[in-house]
Amino acid sequence: MQKPDAGPAAPAALPTLDGVRFARPHQFVDRALSRALRITPPTSDYAVRRGVGIPMRDGAILRATHYAPAVDTPLGTVLVRGPYGRSFPFSLMYARLYAARGYHVLLQSVRGTFGSGGDFVPMVNEAADAADTVVWLRQQPWFTGSFATIGLSYLGFTQWALLSDPPPELAAAVVTVGPHDFHASSWGTGSFSLNDFLGWSDMVAHQEDAMPRRLAFQTRAARRLERATLALPVGSAGRDLLGAGSPWYESWIEHPGADDPFWETMRMTAALDRCEVPVLLLSGWQDLFLEQTLLQYRHLRDRGVDVAMTVGPWAHIDMITKAGGTAAAETLSWLGSHLAGLPPATHRSPVRVFVAHHGWIDLPDWPPATGEGVLYLQPAGRLAAAPPPGDAAPSTFRYDPADPTPTVGGRLLSQHSGYRDDSVLARRADVLSFTSGPLDADLYVFGNPVIELAHESDIDHVDVFVRVSEVDARGRSRNVSDGYQRLNPPAQGPIRIELDAIAHRFPAGTHIRVLVAGGSHPRYARNLGTGEPVLTGQRMVPSVHTVHHGAGGMSRLILPASAGLPSPDGGADPAGDRV
Repeated sequence: MQKPDAGPAAPAALPTLDGVRFARPHQFVDRALSRALRITPPTSDYAVRRGVGIPMRDGAILRATHYAPAVDTPLGTVLVRGPYGRSFPFSLMYARLYAARGYHVLLQSVRGTFGSGGDFVPMVNEAADAADTVVWLRQQPWFTGSFATIGLSYLGFTQWALLSDPPPELAAAVVTVGPHDFHASSWGTGSFSLNDFLGWSDMVAHQEDAMPRRLAFQTRAARRLERATLALPVGSAGRDLLGAGSPWYESWIEHPGADDPFWETMRMTAALDRCEVPVLLLSGWQDLFLEQTLLQYRHLRDRGVDVAMTVGPWAHIDMITKAGGTAAAETLSWLGSHLAGLPPATHRSPVRVFVAHHGWIDLPDWPPATGEGVLYLQPAGRLAAAPPPGDAAPSTFRYDPADPTPTVGGRLLSQHSGYRDDSVLARRADVLSFTSGPLDADLYVFGNPVIELAHESDIDHVDVFVRVSEVDARGRSRNVSDGYQRLNPPAQGPIRIELDAIAHRFPAGTHIRVLVAGGSHPRYARNLGTGEPVLTGQRMVPSVHTVHHGAGGMSRLILPASAGLPSPDGGADPAGDRV
């Protein structure tokens, strides 16, 4: 077993709490962090007790670090559970920041990671281990009697796991880009999210390497992952990358069905039905778990739970960096109101979103009411409000899985995620591009665009990728919203694809572009065209896709659009003829 984290010894002259000495150098870091994040300064010192052992029902001991504020009356207790260790950046952003403001914080490494006993099998043990941690927490003399949970990504999943059987002491939760359903994350489109979950598995397999070896891994990780995603079959290529690490990886690919019992321990949908505590949801328009955050908000809202949501212009990897200040400030405010019982500094609306080309706005709900704008895909790559003539010729492209259409930006787990110049896609022969004329006025889109395609293909096993982009006056294109769907055979006839939710102002003079392709690799495992299992398939068959504009049917983009921002009462100014 790995040794517990060890911290520097503190000088004997420093004050103590329960026999644990303070180390004042952290005070400088805490103040600097506050300035960097533009949040209120620290209010208290704190002690740090490392290597705390917490027993589980099966005898495993999970390790944690306890941060104890040096105050007579702590504001409450914060529980953070995750697989990524208890050092920087998690110790800073999810422990010290809150201990320095009067909260006890317990930062725990989940089973099988960073000194915690047992084997790490992602998601499977989190509900039981969270419940056992709360049993232990109740017995601690320093426990304040109520607690909140915070954390991002996997640290968000551990919160939903606890909320699947919420303890009475749980007072609030702040879930940042946290999924509750791992099948939806990995197979929600019908195609396996290859880049995200092979890359994540590779990272986890190496995260506890000694520093020289870990630095070497980080230097080569992106290139190694790219090579692995291009190799076939997917299963053996992934295992070649992972070596002996992450032994559970293949099992995810072997179980594509949503109704497969395999996923039950990795799906915390019950938490959305049982949660009664106030929940703050933080996400980004380019986060890979965005659709789950929006579902969580709607489900809790419909049940009458006190829920609020903030969505900014961020990707998953931005949530500690670019989004760090907003996330910290809103988390502190939420904890202050719902755990510490402090009066809120300001009243917040249920929904706060960042609108591209405009900025932050408050909304009473999501999505707001809008009008509807329709643009038809036309021959010769045009996009227009008027339907094409009935005899309009179709558009076709050939998709070759041996040379898959590449992923450019979007909601994936990568340094290359988020908003990107995607002009290269429009120039590819295996991508259809349809571009509107310049808008004569601003157009505001709030919600999920929808693509309806009169589509057919010459083989049964195909995927369809669609994207809405914004093209500026200089001709530079940038992604706005994506959609992806693996078509169930037979893959003929009209299809409807809901794209990513957005809050976006298309400025006057810009153009709207629709891209249609047969894949987006390596974000999604390519469709080989044969129907063979994803894990073992390696024979590839190209496909010809046809998108009709006339006699074979019409294809269109439907935008939840208005001519202005939503009104404070939730109404909309319809888009009218602005599209």
